[in-house]
Amino acid sequence: MAPMADLQDPTHPTGPTVGFDLDMTLIDSRPGIHATWLALSERTGTYVDADLVVTRLGPPLETELAHWFPAEQIPAMADLYREMYPTHAITGTLPMPGVHETIAAVHAAGGRAVVVTAKYEPNAKLHLQHLDIAADAVVGNLWAEGKGEALREHGASVYVGDHVGDVRGARTANALSVGVTTGPCDAAELRAAGADVILADLTEFPAWLDRYVRA
Repeated sequence: MAPMADLQDPTHPTGPTVGFDLDMTLIDSRPGIHATWLALSERTGTYVDADLVVTRLGPPLETELAHWFPAEQIPAMADLYREMYPTHAITGTLPMPGVHETIAAVHAAGGRAVVVTAKYEPNAKLHLQHLDIAADAVVGNLWAEGKGEALREHGASVYVGDHVGDVRGARTANALSVGVTTGPCDAAELRAAGADVILADLTEFPAWLDRYVRA
């Protein structure tokens, strides 16, 4: 299993630092998230439409919980969901097509791959370790504009994501926004939000990155 560590000196990259969203950008977490919500529903006796939940991944967990639980229960339900998540979600999650080639392309260009996600950071790391995705750094618990703070901290010049919230994060960091249409937002939505580049999926990313670094 590859460690989440730089293939070069992390303080002196020779290529671009590229940020990536996680859910529906690097990984197809719908099966695992679906299973976790069903387990939470059974545990709490609260009805949750897990099929609906997985059509709107991206925003923080608390945003989705608000559709199913009263406000005063949300903190406890978030803790319970995150506690149950490793049991139900990790092994059922799949890598998105092209993810390993994408990370390899960043490293081949002398760059760093930084995952910035709204997901609870320890669970995000479990996904990357299980799927052998060699990210150089992982920052969790951030959404939309909040992602921009981490992207700036890591010096990211590009941020890749599937949601309009990811576009907002890139804009906040003054990074190039690359949208992939593998999540809930289509090309028109991503473009309207201000995405600079639209790709169908990560299989198109290595060729795009090659053009970007040569420009």
